[in-house]
Amino acid sequence: MALVRSMRGKEVDMEKLNLKNEELPAVGNAKVNARGDELGPGGKIVRTREEVLADYYKQNPRAIKEEIVSRKK
Repeated sequence: MALVRSMRGKEVDMEKLNLKNEELPAVGNAKVNARGDELGPGGKIVRTREEVLADYYKQNPRAIKEEIVSRKK
């Protein structure tokens, strides 16, 4: 668990907070959500994180592969 104590002394579970907000768009101009999915117009998911990584590894076969862990909802 990733429990962090805030400045005011409250304990915050960062992993739970991340999972709760993974579908929200990230701040900035990257056009991705917090999980890493590419977003299109209206915030719709165009390509999932898994598809983005698969395309990257096809183009860069010598890259060190990141293990993809699927989360069941």
